[in-house]
Amino acid sequence: MRVLIVTDWNRGQGGAEAYVCWLRDGLRKGGDEVRLMTSSAGSAGDGKAEYVSYGTENMAAQTFLQIVNPFAVSSVRRALREFKPQVVFVNMFAHHLSPAILHSFGHVPIVLSVSDYKCICPIGSKLRPDGSLCGTPAGWVCHEAGCVSLPHWIRDRPRYSLLKSGLTRAARVVSCSDWVHRELKLSGIESERVHLPIPQPGKGYIHRRSPDPRVFYCGRLDIEKGVDCLIKAFAVAAADAPRAKLRIAGRGPERTRLEALAREAGAERSIEFLGWIEPEDVERELSSAWLLVAPSLWAEPLGLVALEAIVRGVPVLASVSGGFAETVEEGVTGMLVPNGDIEALANGIHGVITEKQFPRGVSQDAAGAVGARHDMEAHITRMQAIFREAAGASS
Repeated sequence: MRVLIVTDWNRGQGGAEAYVCWLRDGLRKGGDEVRLMTSSAGSAGDGKAEYVSYGTENMAAQTFLQIVNPFAVSSVRRALREFKPQVVFVNMFAHHLSPAILHSFGHVPIVLSVSDYKCICPIGSKLRPDGSLCGTPAGWVCHEAGCVSLPHWIRDRPRYSLLKSGLTRAARVVSCSDWVHRELKLSGIESERVHLPIPQPGKGYIHRRSPDPRVFYCGRLDIEKGVDCLIKAFAVAAADAPRAKLRIAGRGPERTRLEALAREAGAERSIEFLGWIEPEDVERELSSAWLLVAPSLWAEPLGLVALEAIVRGVPVLASVSGGFAETVEEGVTGMLVPNGDIEALANGIHGVITEKQFPRGVSQDAAGAVGARHDMEAHITRMQAIFREAAGASS
């Protein structure tokens, strides 16, 4: 089968980009022809995308391109003409490719994957300015609550009108978690939950904790990720464990503020900012970690890094609202705490670094059960079936 994968591609490689690589490689291994289309705003599939349309991170240009990106529409037409896909898999499009592409595939069936909130929330996080989670469908309330300015709200009217009508063109909509499935349903979008895959530990991987307690964070350094709460909580938790270390991997606009916060907390010698690290380095960090912390303020749609940690024997301390509650089993693979609760984070960290909780990490049986649920080959087989059903229904 000829499958065209269409997705935005952020700089570096986060979970969404890694997933596209896994899917593309798995489909090709299974005998399908696969081509990739991205925008030029990021690394364009690390230079391996067959179709690249113009995109930019310039905010002024995005004002228009996020409504209709004519360059993306042109790339779609070229791909249809040259590749003649039997099905199109759309992963991310809101930031660069624009919802206009959903209207550009003609009679080719679309399978849309939703792993964030951008199609139902203008700021993409469903997190109000006061830090509370939003449970209200998007509309005028987005301006009333202070989430977007009036010009932003007005600009989004044609954008979301195109998106809403584009969604009706999708043959199938798949969501990454039960949480996202419910959020979509509240906004009138029906979907089916499909477990996302994670790679199994590398050959020869062994989880051998470092001699001194080591806490690990891996993700974007953005406000909604709650890394400031983690730093404050770690400073409290490690007050009587001076040899404990917090290692923070990732990059983002909050780094300078977070480094200052570590100094203010008197914990700069115990906290190391690693910057962006490659996937193989993430596994190396996990091999010696005592705990992975995912302190998100928003309701994380899923959280692949938590799954990667668990299957590698590392317990996870995560926020309870969102997809983490579906992947972290209390007392078995980790602990769940209220979003933004610094005291609860500190207690959880303290329990692990003092070996009162998870002194041996996650058991092999528990790690194996999570790995089986998110098996790569099983996911590829499921997606192949979805693609074939979508293509068959349109023929």
